[in-house]
Amino acid sequence: MVLVPALAFSPVALGRSKRPQQAPAVKDQKSAAVKGQKTAPSAAPRHDLSGTWEPANGPSDGIQPDGVKAMPNDGKPEHQLPYTPYGLQTYKSHHALFGPDENLPEFNNDPRDKCEPLGFPRMNFYNLRETQILQNEYKVAMLYEYGTVWRVIWTDGRELPKMVDGGVAVGGEIKEPRYYGYSVGKWVDDTTLVVQTIGMMGEDRVWLDTAGRPISDQVRVEERIHRVDHDHLEWTVTIDDPKIYTRPWVAMNKFPMKLENSTAHPRRWRDIIKSLLLPQASRPARRRNDSLRGWARDDRASNQLTSLRERYSRRRPRQ
Repeated sequence: MVLVPALAFSPVALGRSKRPQQAPAVKDQKSAAVKGQKTAPSAAPRHDLSGTWEPANGPSDGIQPDGVKAMPNDGKPEHQLPYTPYGLQTYKSHHALFGPDENLPEFNNDPRDKCEPLGFPRMNFYNLRETQILQNEYKVAMLYEYGTVWRVIWTDGRELPKMVDGGVAVGGEIKEPRYYGYSVGKWVDDTTLVVQTIGMMGEDRVWLDTAGRPISDQVRVEERIHRVDHDHLEWTVTIDDPKIYTRPWVAMNKFPMKLENSTAHPRRWRDIIKSLLLPQASRPARRRNDSLRGWARDDRASNQLTSLRERYSRRRPRQ
């Protein structure tokens, strides 16, 4: 898969993410390194998560074969989840290939193996690899390397949709559940984005993790993405699903990611995703209450991006 450099998509925001280019500062850092002294990391830019990120402790840290990182399904008492009676019944109906209740492959019923999308939040808990974050003043887009999928987090001030029977209420209409839900984010300080996501598929279509833990269509996921400094961020995910669990619990606790230095990507990708994610210069600014139109365009753009990715990857010359 080819990941697109974030620099191409948010020139204003990403300009703030660049390292200082002043020669004296670089010289001082080199001198300190020669003397064996640790240099202080560059400060995190304000309201900017853009860049290509990877697990700071190595690629294997994001695989999570035993379930979510903070609460693996390893049989230890401290990692037992607070199931409701229905939640426990649902978990026992899942025949996973991993964990203390693992099954033989012929009994596996993971939706992933039936060509179903992983969905959210499982996308955060399954082979979390390089993840590119693009943003502008209206939204943040997260592109996952595994499965070449992406999701949009709206940051234009809109309210989170309301959960109703059969889906969510958006702009006076009932919208169906989606594999990656409906996400709205708000900056709670200069370097922390808090994201709320609802409206995912039910327990018969998606799992929470590889170990077979369930979620339902009533789940509400909170992500706190905190950029510690220029080169590092921490990712925390909390699961709140009253249908499956008796209380909210933390699935990923300050999971460390580091900024990858990569610039060798085709110009064509920059133009493709720029056209999908950024508003045209001639287009009037989006009204904050124009939420229904935004959700619909999100679906269309996702389909376009997937098609363009597949078409372009077939045309790329062999290296």
